[in-house]
Amino acid sequence: MLDKSSLDAVAAEPLVQADRAATTWKIVSWNLLRRTGAAVGDLAALIEQERPDLLLMQEATRSIGALRERVGGVYAWAQLPNRIHGLAMWSPTPWASPPAVVPLPAGAMFERVSQVLDLGAFGVANVHLSHGQVLNRRQLQRVIAALPERAAILGDYNIVGPALMPGFRDVGPRASTHAMARMVPLRLDRCLVRGLACHAHAVLPRGPSDHRPIVVHLRPAPEASAPRRLRGMAAAIARLRREGGRAGAGP
Repeated sequence: MLDKSSLDAVAAEPLVQADRAATTWKIVSWNLLRRTGAAVGDLAALIEQERPDLLLMQEATRSIGALRERVGGVYAWAQLPNRIHGLAMWSPTPWASPPAVVPLPAGAMFERVSQVLDLGAFGVANVHLSHGQVLNRRQLQRVIAALPERAAILGDYNIVGPALMPGFRDVGPRASTHAMARMVPLRLDRCLVRGLACHAHAVLPRGPSDHRPIVVHLRPAPEASAPRRLRGMAAAIARLRREGGRAGAGP
């Protein structure tokens, strides 16, 4: 159960709730800090306060499965190989199919997986990537290969600096979400999207974990917007080339 200080930390003013009629999804992602961090009571308080359409969790232990009995909804847990914790997803409404578990390139010490959920309008990947700055980008590329054209990737990236994945935009909040050694602020928890628009985002109070949750409001971007810009750019380049060719031909 939450004590009063933890409840005050989590119960911040919520963002505007997702407009389901406009196909907007409110998604929260939180690294719980296995064993000593956020527990079922903290998650129940967060759900009551924020009312997300989808909650993604990293470092979730088997005990977090009691969340479904506490607040209802659907829950899926993917344990990391040979670890006590893993990735988890919760939603207040049933999924058409449970999230797929995608193995990721392994590091020298640990194996990692990702959860990929098909929401119909777009896919969502839940990730907790390795600390190696080459390896975690390779893992991210493997996640992207498992996603549809419209997609979002949320979670603990453990990436320092920009991810620079072609076709994806970093739309998550820019505030730090973790303090290394409780001193160095880092933005480890992120949201990359392709074919989606983010209408609001925020970093929430830390609560009992060493990470702060992030929240984003996502909806499919207008289908014709990106192609129209690309066609306009291509036409402009072709026009400049034609004009340059005429100028070089001389009288």
